[in-house]
Order: sequence, then C-alpha cells, then structure tokens
Amino acid sequence: MDQEIEETQEKTDVQDQILIAALQLFAEKGYFNTSLIDIKEAAGLETTGTIYQHFKTKHRVAAQLYANILDSLSVSIDDIRHTNEKSSEQLRGIVDLLFKLTDDAPDVLRFLLILNVKEFLPEARPLHQSVPFKKIINIIEVGIKEGEIRNISPQLGYAEFFGIIDNTLRLLLTGFFDKKADFYQAQAWLAAWNAIAKK
Repeated sequence: MDQEIEETQEKTDVQDQILIAALQLFAEKGYFNTSLIDIKEAAGLETTGTIYQHFKTKHRVAAQLYANILDSLSVSIDDIRHTNEKSSEQLRGIVDLLFKLTDDAPDVLRFLLILNVKEFLPEARPLHQSVPFKKIINIIEVGIKEGEIRNISPQLGYAEFFGIIDNTLRLLLTGFFDKKADFYQAQAWLAAWNAIAKK
C-alpha cells in the first residue's frame, strides 16, 4: 500500500515537473517553438521517454496545462463568489486575482491571454466560453438583476468589463507598462466597473 502511494506521488511529481517546464517554455517561446527535448531539459528529465510515459504528445501536455489552469481559475472564482455577496465585490475579487497572477505567475496568464490557444488546441473552447469565464458572465447577469449593473445584455457587460481588464493585463504581460501590475490594479478596476455600473 505504501509503495503504491509513493509511486503515485512520484508519478504526480514528474507530471507536475513536465507541466511547469512546458508552461514556462510555451509562455516564453510559444507552443510551436518548443520541442519535447526543450521540455525534457527544462524539467530536468533524463530522456524524452519520461514525457511519453505521462503524456503521449506535446499536444496532450498543452491540453492538460490548459485544463489545469482553467480548473484552478474556476475553483478560485467559486471561492471569491462564496466569500463575497454583491456582484461588484465578486468582480473586484476576480480582478484582484488576475492582477496578482500577473505579478506572481505571469506565465499562467501569458498562456491564457497572449498565446493563441486555438492554433495548437483547436478543440478547446474559446476563453469566453470556458467555465471560469462563464461564471464571470453569470456574476454580471446577477448584478443586472439586482440593480448593481445597468440593464444590458450580460455578454455585452462581460465584453465591456473584461475588455478593459483583458487589455490592461495583455499590455502588462507584453511589457507596455513600466510598473508592476498592482500599481495599475485599482485604476483598471475603476475603469472596468464604471463601464457597466448602474449610475
């Protein structure tokens, strides 16, 4: 029994090493400019065969990475929704999370926002149709019903609100701004919220 647990943990650790290395390389070099040999070396593995034991192809590495990031984001959004009652508070919590990720884990957001995921994961849903971003649309819909957000289509509200946040994050991630993300966070939040708030 102990040996099984140990083997499972070791397998998980190696998978995590592969995914972390792939995330960094995809974010820096792009998916198509990253080889399995690059991933092997960045993960500190002896052979590419180790990658094949866990993921059959580079495509599967990317697909797992995308799924993990979206799952993690979805869980974080659920936590934010459970700890904040009003739509404005929930949206503020999500903005805070995204700006924190921009400073603390920029490769995650580069993977989501900068890379054209559709080019290498054509089967993946567009970001706005993914579970975490549908939850954001739902928060906006609730805010409209409760009178916090002006009476517009939830999709348009999402486009107006997240358009400002998304554009700011992309500019931060590509080096347009000269300060860290948290410097721009409050201003971006205010601009995004004012775009949809009921006056």
